[in-house]
Amino acid sequence: MVENRKGKEEVQLVVFKIGSEEFGVEINQVREIVKLVSITRMPKAPAFIEGVVNLRGQIITVIDLSKKLDLPSAGKTDSTRIMVVEVADNTVGMIVDSVSEVLRLAKDDIEATPALIDTEVHERYLRGVGKMEDRLLILLDLNEVLSIDEIHHISKQVESIKETVGKEDKS
Repeated sequence: MVENRKGKEEVQLVVFKIGSEEFGVEINQVREIVKLVSITRMPKAPAFIEGVVNLRGQIITVIDLSKKLDLPSAGKTDSTRIMVVEVADNTVGMIVDSVSEVLRLAKDDIEATPALIDTEVHERYLRGVGKMEDRLLILLDLNEVLSIDEIHHISKQVESIKETVGKEDKS
C-alpha cells in the first residue's frame, strides 16, 4: 500500500488476461514475470498443474490459471507468460495469456465483489473489483485460488523433486 500525492492510499497491481477476462493481483505477491519456458509434466498431478520448471536453480510448480479458474484460454502464444508469485510461503508459477501493465489504483476505487458481476470465476477467489475510468478490473485473491491441500500437494511435489535431483547430483 502506498499513498499518492493527494494522500489517498493506493495499491499497485499487475494486470493480466486469461481469455477475454482481465484480472489484477497486488504487485507485492508477484516476484517476477517470465516468458513461457519448457515445463516438465508431473505424473498424477491435478489437471490444473502443468508441471515444474527450473528457474535459475529453483524448482517451481507451474499451474495453468485458466484451468484452475475454469476459464477459456487464448492458448499458448508469444504473449503467454508465467507469473511467479508467492502464495502461502510457496513460490508458484501461474500461466496467464498475457501481462499488460502495472498500475496504481486508489483503495477507494476498489469495491467488494458485487453478487451480480458477470464472471465465471468462483466468488471465493475474488478480492474485489477495481473501478477505472474506462473499465472494471477483477482483483484476484491468490491466497484463495489455491486451497491449503493444493498448496501442501505442491510443496510435497517440489520436495520430492529436490530429493531426486539431490540424489542424482551425488552419484
